[in-house]
Amino acid sequence: MELVLKIDENGELQIETIEKPKRKKREGKGKSLLLLPDDYVVLDLETTGLDSRFDSIIEIGLLRIRNKEITERFDTLVNPHYPLSEFISELTGIRDEDLQQAPDLSDALRDALDFIGKDIIVGHNVNFDINFLYDSCQNLEFPVFNHDFVDTMRIARKIFPELPHHRLIDLVELFGLSGENFHRATADVEYTWQCFELMKEYCIGNEIHLVDRNGLQEILADHPKISDITTDKTEFDRSNPLFGQNVVFTGVLERMTRRQAAQIVADLGGHGCDNVTKKTNFLVLGNNDYCSAIKDGKSTKQKKAEKYQLEGLPIQIISENVFYDMIEED
Repeated sequence: MELVLKIDENGELQIETIEKPKRKKREGKGKSLLLLPDDYVVLDLETTGLDSRFDSIIEIGLLRIRNKEITERFDTLVNPHYPLSEFISELTGIRDEDLQQAPDLSDALRDALDFIGKDIIVGHNVNFDINFLYDSCQNLEFPVFNHDFVDTMRIARKIFPELPHHRLIDLVELFGLSGENFHRATADVEYTWQCFELMKEYCIGNEIHLVDRNGLQEILADHPKISDITTDKTEFDRSNPLFGQNVVFTGVLERMTRRQAAQIVADLGGHGCDNVTKKTNFLVLGNNDYCSAIKDGKSTKQKKAEKYQLEGLPIQIISENVFYDMIEED
């Protein structure tokens, strides 16, 4: 609920309450599949942030794979028509001047969709990329983006549970690949393709069968502190992006309390934490906090998390909406 002040026809101040709009469900969105296809399109996006309501696509990278080999490439920068933050420029190496002559999103996306065709999408932590494409298509009144997708991070969590982290750079190091230029779509799609094919070989050679997970556990009772929250579950889906992760919440969440959100994290095998440390994996900002952060109204927790990101630590700063995407992923 939100309070709104209005002046009535008699010039008197009135207070009204209105329902805040909720994030719409992505009707017709494709499903996350645990498959090992030989023909697919690898996808990676670079964006100005992780929430498609507030952030923009600035680079699209695609590879067409047929019988495990690259047959065609597509890459383009995208002009967001506003300056990049210093953090994003430093993270990706993309500068404002690089984007001045780049195509608008409508033209870049139309070409990208033509390239993708009807293929299954493969990508690392690709649910975020899928959401950006889905929402961008909706905003531009394009047809619904309904492609099914395979997340290489999800597969890596299942077959390499002993790894402390499952970032793309971790898989590149695991397989002994030579990696550089991370956080650029053109490079990341190649690393993703190589790692995916090596994981397929690993699964086949070790007779690993990928099995989908069950639904989410119901939210249990609140606890006094986030870090005190535990779960009665004894079996977890290790491929879930929150399994084994340290998650910090800040700001007011719209759909639930922070304790309720932390309980979901615990039920998925993760850990709710009270403060950002070098062991933090996700900092979840309440939506109002995330929107303010776009204008550099950053909290101490976010500044600390960004500092750790630039030091190479595996921490991601996400909005409440992105958190819901993670816990509601099929």
